[in-house]
Amino acid sequence: MSAAQYGVKLALTALIVVAVSELARRSTFWGALLASLPLTSVLAFVWLHVETGDDARVASLATGILWMVIPSLVLFVTLPLLLRAGWGFWPGLMMACVATAL
Repeated sequence: MSAAQYGVKLALTALIVVAVSELARRSTFWGALLASLPLTSVLAFVWLHVETGDDARVASLATGILWMVIPSLVLFVTLPLLLRAGWGFWPGLMMACVATAL
């Protein structure tokens, strides 16, 4: 991996985590939606606690994430099925995202 690719990955990851933490301060629902990845969730819990010291807000974010993980499971079921059925990655990913949103 080139230094530029690593930098983009690092910046994008940091951007996502910062977005979760900022959104969670304003709305635990939107913060939870964005934080459906466990690593992101853990980092968001740590940052939200450090920034606010508010355990109730952290608990609310954790509960919100739980409710967002359940519908996101559609993505993880649909995507492999589509890929195994011969869909390309990008069309399969797009369709799995649409299925998840529905």
